[in-house]
Amino acid sequence: MSRFHSLFKVRPALTVLAAATAATIAAMSLAVPAHASSHREAPFITSAPKVDGTDFYMFRSYETGRSDYVTLIANYVPLQDAYGGPNYFSLYPNAMYEIHIDNKGDAREDLTFQFRFKNTLKNAALTVGGKSVAIPLVHGVGMTSVGSSALINVQETFTVDVMRGDRCKGNRASVTSKDGASTFIKPLDFIGHKTFGSDQAYQSYANQYVHDIKIPGCELPGRMFVGQRKDPFVVALGKAFDQFNLNPLGASVNGNAADLADKNVTAIEMEVPIACLATATEPVIGGWTTASLRQSRLLDGSSAAGNSNVERVGGVWTQVSRLGMRPR
Repeated sequence: MSRFHSLFKVRPALTVLAAATAATIAAMSLAVPAHASSHREAPFITSAPKVDGTDFYMFRSYETGRSDYVTLIANYVPLQDAYGGPNYFSLYPNAMYEIHIDNKGDAREDLTFQFRFKNTLKNAALTVGGKSVAIPLVHGVGMTSVGSSALINVQETFTVDVMRGDRCKGNRASVTSKDGASTFIKPLDFIGHKTFGSDQAYQSYANQYVHDIKIPGCELPGRMFVGQRKDPFVVALGKAFDQFNLNPLGASVNGNAADLADKNVTAIEMEVPIACLATATEPVIGGWTTASLRQSRLLDGSSAAGNSNVERVGGVWTQVSRLGMRPR
């Protein structure tokens, strides 16, 4: 089942308040194809779905006691089905995912959060009939909590840097947990009810990966989550591209806007203090998200390369996906 709501309660209407304004939504996918992306509409990005940004949300947090925070959500990897095993929907280790903030009104980034991901293969095994049998899956047995005895065969982790100034040449610092750790764990995607027990059990499991974070240069702590969520966007993808075969008077269950109803995305979610994003003289901010790949790629097909070393990348970062008004 794929209906998981955002931990930060994404709502359809983006709130525009003094210290935060929505920069863009997925409808802006009509920009230059080499740079734009959404739910697979941009032709170039179909060759790299792991770096396909589906939508970006930015709004003032509206949970009780959180009004001094801004919520940032960048969604990637569109059209995830619940039966997407055995590899599911990990993010790409050779990519860089970014959320940019402009707090001067000049359409240039003043603060950027850069996310890098890593998959660690543990070569885990189960004992079956007295013999050690390798697990050809990302997991072994049932999952209930972070500290459970579950056998996780592929552990996905990530790091986050904050860049102040230019996204490439600015001042870099690491975002850390409240305990000072700079590496964070991403929960497994929803594999099914036998693995997690129920939808509610999966939600409880995923909630344990909402990280309290320290952002260098920010007095107050923030929160962060990266993982699989229900796609919050509403669009009749099939009907729209079938020569706009839409019935504005029909119910959404008949296909007008239900194409994403049971689809998931991978959400990069942050809740950041307003004081960290806005300036004293400019209370309005803008934001967008991008994904970049290295300029060159070399594939090693030899058996000696192994699964984790088959791809070698190099060169400068090249932006391949964006949701916002600033191409690079």
